[in-house]
Amino acid sequence: MADFLLKPSDLEGLRKTKRRSPYENEPPITVYWRKDVEAKALEVWGSKEQLLHELMIRENERKRYQQNIFNVKRRLRDYRREQGAQTRQEAQEAGLFGSSGRVVITAIVINGTNFILKLCAWMYTGSHSMFSESIHSLADTINQLILAYGIHKSVQSANLEHPYGYSNMKYVASLISGVGIFCVGTGLSLYHGIVGLLHPEPVQSLYWAFFILGGSLISEGATLLVAVQSLRRGAKKNNLQFWEYVFRGQDPSVNVVLMEDLAAVLGVGVAGACMGLSVLYNSPIPDAMGSLLVGGILGGVASFLIYSNVAALVGRSIPQERLDVINAELESDVMVRAIHDVKGIDIGNFLVRYKAELDFDGRELTRSYLDKQDLNALLEEVKEMKNIDELENFLLKHGENIVDMMGGEIDRIEMKLREKHPEIRHCDLEVL
Repeated sequence: MADFLLKPSDLEGLRKTKRRSPYENEPPITVYWRKDVEAKALEVWGSKEQLLHELMIRENERKRYQQNIFNVKRRLRDYRREQGAQTRQEAQEAGLFGSSGRVVITAIVINGTNFILKLCAWMYTGSHSMFSESIHSLADTINQLILAYGIHKSVQSANLEHPYGYSNMKYVASLISGVGIFCVGTGLSLYHGIVGLLHPEPVQSLYWAFFILGGSLISEGATLLVAVQSLRRGAKKNNLQFWEYVFRGQDPSVNVVLMEDLAAVLGVGVAGACMGLSVLYNSPIPDAMGSLLVGGILGGVASFLIYSNVAALVGRSIPQERLDVINAELESDVMVRAIHDVKGIDIGNFLVRYKAELDFDGRELTRSYLDKQDLNALLEEVKEMKNIDELENFLLKHGENIVDMMGGEIDRIEMKLREKHPEIRHCDLEVL
């Protein structure tokens, strides 16, 4: 039937016979005499030349169809390669060697050093405020080690178990840090302050404690400035106000460094003031009160970090202004009549998942398909149709081609959106 362009109905009435199947355990097959099939083909098509002409036309159509499929697959392959190269570049620019990673590593070194110095000062002086500050620095160091792991994990490539990647690991690590600050930093500081009030001890010499607090203030302030500069660059890049960028938790790892160092600077000031009052009045009560105040500061910071990271992990929309810009880009495409049920979700690590339902313009899609066809040849093909079966085959073939073309158009639109808005990592476009 393929060689002579015949339908099953054309073979009815022709001589046939049974032959043994070439496959074991298979029933015999029905075969026709070749000369009868050739005679039937000449009867259907009129002449051998007409049959060869029709075979050539269909062969050309088959080649065009295969070329269309190849073009779509090639575009998909190029797109995957482009996305893979972009992902590798982002992984190189992000991670522990990116801006967030450098801020966190700097904070680890400084806070680790401060913890050792404050611990020595507490053991020398016995100051409750200094104990709170040493616990504060220890908690900061541990939390920032957790942040470093989260940053390292967040750039890991997607796999079958996690098809959308690990970008939210930054928020998970920041949430753990917030809980750690609340449980360890706040809890121990409040406990030590209460013990100091209930069982006051004589005030020892605080000379070295003041000296270490001064060095800690300088180092913590330097880390705070690094975190502020990093967040300002991120806010400017994303066209957001600084505090809006901080409150939305766009860069959760640097956010933790910022809040911890802000609490550290305030804590050093409070601890220094309370220790000064203890020396002035020769009373341990102000020093114990300083421990309670430092615990309160840590509790406020921890509450903010927990709230902001939980909101991000639950799933939060991108700002409406950015969503409107993306929607306008999509609606401006000639193939899109309207869009519905639009969602833009911030999935962390400066990446966005965009979803929209498209009302495709069928006329424009069909017109674009016909522009690539020979309309005169299509007209001749239609004129030569003799029955419903030929019309059905014609419609099925071109209908499938149009559907394939629509898939290619959706890929083109997605690629265009990613070129204009690189933050869109996952783009889900559904046709209504």
